Amino acid sequence: MAQGSTDGLWELLHEDCVFWSPVVHTPQRGRQISFAYLSAAHQVFNTDFRYVREVIQGNVGILEFECMMDDIAINGVDMITCEGDQIIEFKVMIRPLKAVNMVHQKMMSMLAQMKTMAS
Repeated sequence: MAQGSTDGLWELLHEDCVFWSPVVHTPQRGRQISFAYLSAAHQVFNTDFRYVREVIQGNVGILEFECMMDDIAINGVDMITCEGDQIIEFKVMIRPLKAVNMVHQKMMSMLAQMKTMAS
């Protein structure tokens, strides 16, 4: 996300990666679905997304991000757990509530578009 590309993302995700979305209330399990969500996020957050703080301890990273979307300031964190060189868990939290609602709408639309293109 910070570099504006998903190049290399597939290889970074463990085949059993678990993705926790701020808008879907069940964990999304597996590389394929994790990649789909993160790729959709790349499209949705494509304007001024930036990481503003990183805390790394052992195999866990917490990365705070900020961006604007339709005049709404979004603040959130990515919590990433790795095993070796691969991501085994990726959890996203977003605030404020109006940002969560907007991200939900845009992510579902992007995922639907991606599914249509894959068919």
